[in-house]
Amino acid sequence: MTKRIQKNEVAKRVASRLSIDEKVSEEYLDAVLETLYESFKSGESVTLKNFGNFYLDLRRSGCVFKFNPSQKLKALFGWSSTYKGPL
Repeated sequence: MTKRIQKNEVAKRVASRLSIDEKVSEEYLDAVLETLYESFKSGESVTLKNFGNFYLDLRRSGCVFKFNPSQKLKALFGWSSTYKGPL
């Protein structure tokens, strides 16, 4: 997979999926991203069901930002997974 989409494309797709205005969708997306940022800034981990966990791994040399994908996401890419539902 080499194709990338920008934040505005994500907002556009969410708007289409929810039948809402793209501007409103972008505001929601910005609010979610800012909430995630504030959580990480406070040292909190974030878990998004069926997507994965984001966390900071504190080390002597500093901290490392990590992502642990969900079983569903692992199954999508053919990685070892216990997920048996639809993809």
